[in-house]
Amino acid sequence: MYYRQKSDTFIRNYDGSGYITSVGIFNDRVMDESGTVFLTALSRDAQSLENLCEKICKSFKNVDFNTVYNDAKEFYDELVSDGFLVKGETPEECDNNEHCFSYKDLQPKTIRTDFTPPVLRARMSTQDFFEKKFKNKPYLTSFQIELTSKCNERCIHCYIPHEFKLNNISDELYYSTLKQLSEMNVLSLTLSGGEPMCHPNFIEYLNAAKEYDFSVNILSNLTLLNDEIIKAMKSSRLSSVQVSLYSMSPQTHDFITQLPGSFEKTKNSILKLIENDIPVQISCPAMKANKNDFCEVMKWAHNHKIRATTDYIMMARYDHSTSNLANRLDVSETGKIIQDILCEDIDYQNEILKPDFENNCNAFSNNPKRQICGVGISTCCMVANGNIYPCPGWQEMILGSLQNDTLQNIWENSEKIKWLRSLQFKDLENGRCCKCEKAAFCAPCLVRNANENPDGNPLKVNNHFCEIAAINKKIVLDWRNQKLNETKNNE
Repeated sequence: MYYRQKSDTFIRNYDGSGYITSVGIFNDRVMDESGTVFLTALSRDAQSLENLCEKICKSFKNVDFNTVYNDAKEFYDELVSDGFLVKGETPEECDNNEHCFSYKDLQPKTIRTDFTPPVLRARMSTQDFFEKKFKNKPYLTSFQIELTSKCNERCIHCYIPHEFKLNNISDELYYSTLKQLSEMNVLSLTLSGGEPMCHPNFIEYLNAAKEYDFSVNILSNLTLLNDEIIKAMKSSRLSSVQVSLYSMSPQTHDFITQLPGSFEKTKNSILKLIENDIPVQISCPAMKANKNDFCEVMKWAHNHKIRATTDYIMMARYDHSTSNLANRLDVSETGKIIQDILCEDIDYQNEILKPDFENNCNAFSNNPKRQICGVGISTCCMVANGNIYPCPGWQEMILGSLQNDTLQNIWENSEKIKWLRSLQFKDLENGRCCKCEKAAFCAPCLVRNANENPDGNPLKVNNHFCEIAAINKKIVLDWRNQKLNETKNNE
């Protein structure tokens, strides 16, 4: 029997913890040390079970071949059953048995009322796993490259000042960065902009990323999508293409993007990706212009079996100009969005109704050593000029530059990234957040704090989001109490 990875499956070994993730089934697995040996013996080329076992035996002393053979067969067959691997009597049969992601295979979304596809979910998300494992030993697993700061849209809420959208990454810098990411065993690579397809070498860059076996994601408005790009996407084992669709009203969408005709181009491109079985995700951030429209976007995505999300978060531009925040929802408008999300998200409802929900919420308070966020633990980003920064939107916080340093050295030795990793809740505005009763309903964000404060101080609490946390808590607990009372009255 022969086994191999599916073309949309990715494997990494992180200090003895094996990790496997698949685009096709939206799922992943984490392995212990022994399982990691079995996992990392696999490759994209079909191998016989006997050859795999010979490789595995080198890592286990005093274990006979038959024991390894039986354990390996059980291990690999389970991964085949779960959709991560293919097997066959010959390498050719493995190829014939592979069936990758297809929108035709997803069940019609009439059996659920939330906005996620009816597919298996990992018990622990990739990001949660990495943040937990590497909390005390940061390990870069996910990296975002801005191919160009140029963009053909001028979105009214964008956190990148339009006058700074001028630069393309150079070939030398891009290919050097890919090599460094591969040497650091990075798993996930996101290509972004600006609008990444504005770069004249976008297709070549996408093809090059495939050669390093990254899980590649693209952030794009899709208005420049064409048949040549689709062909490159299909051959590149893309994990996802994420696109913003702001409304099903062309006028509203085009008003937000400030690009006439962008709605039709983006919508038609999404349909083209579906037709070509390229995984696509829709993001629909809610703002004043589309606060009454996002549900229609979600329903449209639902009907086309697309993963879709909304949020009510908007940050100031990274140069501390705040004119874009005129488009941000006020507290009462945000409350309406929170209510709508709660009414549609079955998984969230079930979580809220668990008996220990309130106790778990209370555990978030009085925790001064709680880490603020996962910044610098497993991810970072680079802009087109080579500057490295902690996360999207925080381009003022320059950790170093690949023009004069290596990514490895910046990741391990940058004084700024060490400082960011050391931050705890007690450091936010002299401990203001430590005892906050709204802690479970708030996610303090250093970049939101920094961008909105004139002095760029990431530790000065953003009061807008404190108010959002308060209304979030009220809506959730009121809903919970109502449902619990209804249940009690019906008994």
